Amino acid sequence: MPPDPDSSPDSILLHELIDGVATITLNRPDSLNALNAELRRELLAAVKAARADDSTRVLVLTGAGRGFCAGADLRGGSGERQFRRVLIDEYNPLITALRTLPKPVVASVNGVAAGAGVSLAFAADLVIASDDARFVPAFNRIGLVPDSGLTRTLVRALGRHRAFEILLGERQLTAAAAHEAGLVAAVVPASRLAEATRELGRRLAAGPVAAIGLTKRLLTRAEDDSLGDNLALEAALQEIAGRDAEHSEGVAAFSEKREPRFGPS
Repeated sequence: MPPDPDSSPDSILLHELIDGVATITLNRPDSLNALNAELRRELLAAVKAARADDSTRVLVLTGAGRGFCAGADLRGGSGERQFRRVLIDEYNPLITALRTLPKPVVASVNGVAAGAGVSLAFAADLVIASDDARFVPAFNRIGLVPDSGLTRTLVRALGRHRAFEILLGERQLTAAAAHEAGLVAAVVPASRLAEATRELGRRLAAGPVAAIGLTKRLLTRAEDDSLGDNLALEAALQEIAGRDAEHSEGVAAFSEKREPRFGPS
């Protein structure tokens, strides 16, 4: 399928849907795709649309030009300095929408991700990065605290002390370091990033996306649930997965000694 006809090259957000993989590209390359109010609104609307669209089986986020996302647009005027309102009304719903989307989300990180751009990348379920990518929280440089879920993500992935080092800029988080820490699934040469992202997207789209969405829900809850609550939720979601057509196809494929054919027939 060609790019969305409503998405012109001049749009600040580009949309493309191919073989069940919806790619959303932040398209403000002159500002390293900084998140101004318009881009935040459009991005949240796009994530909500992906949730409602049955033809979208995987969502990919990436950036145009030489970087993924520079975070908040510091030139956005006084409205950007209404920190509590902007976070509660705009950033937090976006991060929540990505984390609760019942479909896999992939961040394809080209170049630098800074500030809330780091939070956006790590809100994805899988991160694939170019070998020149860097994750630069940078909040400390402008006298602010991390936001958009970044402290929670880093503490769970790295532990309190290493997270503190990174958030204060005392330790660099290169693509290789992020991969070693388990925050990034794969690091590829910059020239292969788009191709590798397409390959990953196709593999995920060919999988049992309903079960993947339920697994994602389990993983999110497992961070905080007790063992008893987690076991109960597993049982409840397994009942849902077991009644889905993708489960029937998986069992049939196993019996017939062939690869399963998930997704639309």
